[in-house]
Amino acid sequence: MRMLPGSAETPRRLAESLAHGTDPENIAGRVAHIQQWFTDFGRYSYTDVTRVPLSGLKGWHHDPATGDIRHDSGKFFTIEGLAAHLPGGPVPEWTQPIINQPEIGVLGLLVKETDGVLRALVQAKVEPGNRNGLQLSPTVQATRSNYTRVHRGRAVPYLEFFRDHRNHHVIADVRQSEQGAWFYRKRNRNMIVETTDDVELRDGFIWLTLGELYAMLAEEDRINMDLRSVLSCLPLSVPDLDTVLRSDGTGFRGALVRSCHPSARTRHSFGELLHWLTDVRTGTDGSTDRIPLNSVQGWRRTAETIAHESGQFFSVIGVEVTARGREVSHWTQPMLQPRSQGVIALLVARIDGVLHALMHARVEPGYLDVAELAPTVQCIPDSVAVLPAEARPPFLDTVLSAAPSRVRYNTVLSEEGGRFYQALSRYMIVETDAEETEEHPEFRWIAVHQLMELLRHSHYLNVQARSLVTCLHGLLSAPEPAVPSTAGVEGS
Repeated sequence: MRMLPGSAETPRRLAESLAHGTDPENIAGRVAHIQQWFTDFGRYSYTDVTRVPLSGLKGWHHDPATGDIRHDSGKFFTIEGLAAHLPGGPVPEWTQPIINQPEIGVLGLLVKETDGVLRALVQAKVEPGNRNGLQLSPTVQATRSNYTRVHRGRAVPYLEFFRDHRNHHVIADVRQSEQGAWFYRKRNRNMIVETTDDVELRDGFIWLTLGELYAMLAEEDRINMDLRSVLSCLPLSVPDLDTVLRSDGTGFRGALVRSCHPSARTRHSFGELLHWLTDVRTGTDGSTDRIPLNSVQGWRRTAETIAHESGQFFSVIGVEVTARGREVSHWTQPMLQPRSQGVIALLVARIDGVLHALMHARVEPGYLDVAELAPTVQCIPDSVAVLPAEARPPFLDTVLSAAPSRVRYNTVLSEEGGRFYQALSRYMIVETDAEETEEHPEFRWIAVHQLMELLRHSHYLNVQARSLVTCLHGLLSAPEPAVPSTAGVEGS
């Protein structure tokens, strides 16, 4: 086995992969090639998804004592009830259905150097909740029930690189949360592993440079949530990133590149940020309790579905899935379906020439540790409209009214397609002036290299924030000036 380069060289090698072949003519051709690969593979891999009543799910049962929806094996996940108490909050208490999936899955990205450039092995994966079928996902995306083959399906390809990684270089290995409003304390192990072994290329998998991967982020709903989460954990904090990316230090891109420098000036020190988040976590007078699903209030349950009486938020639905290109070819399951499209946005500003992101210390009932750093805005606007006025996110109007010239990123992306049915959000990065944006007590301006340092640890950035960190990484190799988006934002 060839010796791997030292870990100190890894960030620069990753940055070189990000910069590789990202000139406009080259990358346009590569994106077209990848799209054609999707089209070709899509002829052999698909899902047919049909809505079915919750009462008709095969292999699932409704617990007669609690009403909880459980798989007959006792594995996978359950739909339960949750009671949340947040005294002093805009909504001081409520109950809701929630997914309880206590097992920790593996989201693994395998990388390997070929022709002097690091490339990542990703797969075109179909999920029942995907709006558009195939999406790029990590090398491995599997729950414990999946990779222990509770479903009696095929083995998970390439799992061995992540379960026995002693002979490989582990670039990142951290447990991260998922949607705290829909999952109860859900975590997955996010891993990036480099190998020098020969790797058989299986159908549905492709090696891509980081530049190619990030270029695909500009394509609507093409890179799935799990891959975005893993990519956010890449250590791209490189002192000479400007040289690697051929940045002249000007404009938005220059400020973003400087923000990745580990010694870049910051509005708040790292210690101050940790103290602030700890204050929020310890000072929040709230609690959550798991309750029987048949005890939730304000939700209507029928044989078909479970829905909120306002018609907003989300519903619990049943689906029947026929799939090709999956470990299992046919199954039924419950899923959560949001009632409308969300808006997930990050306000950014140049502070002393260094780009900072305005992060929100957000409390959600399903978090393991009360609060995590979230984007500036994270909501479903239509659902916000039925809540008390004080529940409206402080910077939502700033985002919705942003001039196109201020919008640096604007693309519809989907949330996890294995549990959520067509859960779509418009992800945005909007530049503003820090001096014109009052720093609310629950918000702090944070430099990109500080976010990357936090991502080396568990439960600091939520999954939506991790997606936007990945989008920021993608803008590192984007041309300057960034092309403003003219797409509208749904819901207001």
